[in-house]
Amino acid sequence: MRARFDRIFTRRTGAVMLDRLLARLHRHKAALLRVLERPEIPLHTNGSENDIRACVTKRKISGGTMSEAGRTARDVMFGLMKTCAKLGISFFRYLGDRLGIPDGDAIPSLPDLVRNAATV
Repeated sequence: MRARFDRIFTRRTGAVMLDRLLARLHRHKAALLRVLERPEIPLHTNGSENDIRACVTKRKISGGTMSEAGRTARDVMFGLMKTCAKLGISFFRYLGDRLGIPDGDAIPSLPDLVRNAATV
């Protein structure tokens, strides 16, 4: 695949703009072929786009926040909610545990949960 990549992107077509584009893509060979080394990396951004969709919808409905602190708080809460959902734990149980509400089993810290999920 790497040799084929070189063959395609080092070719000269005679069209200046196309030759520049091919040269630029060839300079980024390592990044473009990273999927060969890391096949678990998705070839699309659907997951990332889905992660911000709730935030965009909320902003459209409410018209945004009144302050920078409000925006930061909203972004942090949405990030926590999405991370908890991906890890399969209840956001409200996680938040309750962090606030010291004695209503169930203790939940490990989020960095520990993410590390554990990454090693599985």
